[in-house]
Parts: sequence; C-alpha cells; structure tokens
Amino acid sequence: MTAPVSDRALTETGLDLSEPAGEGRLLVIACGALAHEVLALKRLNGWAHLDLVCLPAKLHLFPEKIPGAVREAVAKGRAGGHRRIYVLYADCGTGGMLDRMCEEEGVERIAGPHCYSFFDGNQAFAARGDEEMRAFYLTDFLVRQFDAFVWRPMGLDRHPQLRDMLFGNYEALIYLAQTDDPALDAKAEEAARRLGLEYRRRFTGYGDLAGALAGAMGD
Repeated sequence: MTAPVSDRALTETGLDLSEPAGEGRLLVIACGALAHEVLALKRLNGWAHLDLVCLPAKLHLFPEKIPGAVREAVAKGRAGGHRRIYVLYADCGTGGMLDRMCEEEGVERIAGPHCYSFFDGNQAFAARGDEEMRAFYLTDFLVRQFDAFVWRPMGLDRHPQLRDMLFGNYEALIYLAQTDDPALDAKAEEAARRLGLEYRRRFTGYGDLAGALAGAMGD
C-alpha cells in the first residue's frame, strides 16, 4: 500500500511512483495537484499497470516552465523503459507551448485549457461561457493549499489592502469539488469570505479526468 503523500511534498517536490522497468506499463506524467485523484482512480479501477510521476504543483506559478519540465519527464520515462506515456496537464497557461512539445515528443495530453475545465467537463465548462465569466475557481487541492497558491503568491498575507484591487472584478468563488468533504467545504467557504466573494459549490467528481485516463489505459 502506498503511504499517504502530503500536499506540501506534491507542491514542492512532486512524486515518483514509476516502476524502473516500464515496458508494457502506462506512465502518466501529471501535475502534483492531480496526484490524489489519479491514485484514487487507479485504486477504483484496478489499474495495476499505471505508473505515476507528478511534477511539483508549484510549476503553475511559472507556467512557462511546464513544457520543459514535462519534456524532461518524458525523456526520463523513456530511459526507464516506458513506451506508453500520457501527459496529465491541460494547457495550464502555457499558451500552446505544451501542445507543441507534446507534438514534438509524440505524446498525448488531456484535453482542456485548465483543470477547472476538465474537472467540470470541458463541454459543460465551455457552455457556461459568460455566465461564470467573473468567477474564481478552486479544486480540492487548491482549497487545501489556498494560502500557498493564492494568498501568499498574490501578496495578500503582507498587503491585505490589495484584495479589492485583485478581486474587485470577480463576483463569486466557485469550489469545484472532487469529493464530498464537509471540512473542505468549510475551508472553501472561508476562502471566499477572505476574498470578499460570494460562495458557490459545485460537485464535479473527477469529470473528464476519469474518461481520459481510461482511454489512455485502453479500457
């Protein structure tokens, strides 16, 4: 049984649960923010031949670094014997650079502009369009790591007066929940209060992530 992985480790250093001899196995290269969901789906579906490597979630603070980091992980995976590789990153602010890298390396990635979209379902998210144009989103991981990814990087811990300038054009914080967890719900509502936004919650489960991984596994 895999020991629990801390969100701090997933944020700072990532995770490597790949087998050294990977031939015949699927290597999933994912953002650390998706580790818990991938491991849950692996358990639920009995995907014994799925190997997981997560890059540090803090790369999202520097999206221009994501394509290079993924390319390095692809090369390392192939050196370890993996011939089947799937990239579990949306575009994530790379402006198409990740897609160009995937094309050059001959690997596929999950569809979508960001994880909010594929958790909600890309079609459903796009269909809402203007309805949620002024929404700020959180996932389970980002609720747990709200201070690390929102409050401190935006300087709100040092300059709380910046809040209205940074979030004045938003109307609501929408928590896209992968799990039904009252504790996370309370934390998400508190995050909305701290940002001065209306709170909404929408249960998404794993959204398009489950089908994308099943397709990559060949199920």
